[in-house]
Amino acid sequence: MDITVHHQGAPHVFQVSVSATLQDLSTQIYETLNIPSENQKLLIAPKPGMQKAPFSSTPLSSLLPLDSPKFKITLLGSPAKAVADLHSQSESIRKRQEARASALAAARRLNNKPSASSRPSGIHTLSSSPSNSSYTFHRLLPLPYLPRPERSLQFLTRLRDDPGIRAAMIKHKFSVPLLTEMNPAEHTTSESRTLGLNRNKGEVIELRLRTDAYDGYRDYRTIRKTLCHELAHCVFGPHDRDFWDLTAQIEREVEQADWKMGGRRLTEEDFYDPGDWERVRGGEEVIDEQGWTGGEFVLGGLANNGDRSLTRREIIAKAAEERMKKRDLNKTGEDA
Repeated sequence: MDITVHHQGAPHVFQVSVSATLQDLSTQIYETLNIPSENQKLLIAPKPGMQKAPFSSTPLSSLLPLDSPKFKITLLGSPAKAVADLHSQSESIRKRQEARASALAAARRLNNKPSASSRPSGIHTLSSSPSNSSYTFHRLLPLPYLPRPERSLQFLTRLRDDPGIRAAMIKHKFSVPLLTEMNPAEHTTSESRTLGLNRNKGEVIELRLRTDAYDGYRDYRTIRKTLCHELAHCVFGPHDRDFWDLTAQIEREVEQADWKMGGRRLTEEDFYDPGDWERVRGGEEVIDEQGWTGGEFVLGGLANNGDRSLTRREIIAKAAEERMKKRDLNKTGEDA
């Protein structure tokens, strides 16, 4: 019989015997898509729901609701090479940052300049007086395992080159090594959505560019406001009065310097929700949980959740389960 499995929006048809099990299907998925069984999670609707390795040895004809009009199998998982490439990229970023820090330290010793410990903490400023081109985002990194990373790179480029953002970064001497996008599934709970993150006072800034379903991009002005918020965390970590005063100042400066008037779309095909910022004010979405300190930024690595660490795939699966529960609840309400 034919079993259709959906992965990243594309259907894949697998021919299996009537006596085949879920493990047999998982093996075929690995042979076709190069996604190891331990990296696979199969979301089966309407039941039995989320399945992961080790997979059931029950025949598919008994396990799957093949006659249901709502029957669908969605595969969550990344090819082994994609995961290895992501870790390789993060390692490359780390080495470049170490080399840059070493070069700056050598230059300070050569010129008999004060050490970093004698200056205010935070890597967002440079010790010398470089040209204005130094006050920017030095690297833009879309998430390559999500759909259309080239469009995310276009969005990140627009933020970097935004006249208002550029003017504010030059004025406050912000120099950020990495601006990247945030995976919505890793920062979504049943109660709220996180819009941005600043690690170690400007080492890395992450922004939630995409909609939850990955089918478009969020309102540009909302993302730019979030970026203003995260830039303020380069100076102040806690959400105290000084932080909010600086955030408001940066927002004003960005608006005043935005000679292009902002708000235009990347393309006419992208989806934008102008109600984003209203949901932030209503508490449904949060900008961040204050600046993060410590740890390393590892693309595709671990994310802390409660008392244990979850992999990116587990977080995506958990978010998918939450969405399924919400849809079931809404459907129950409509039927009633």
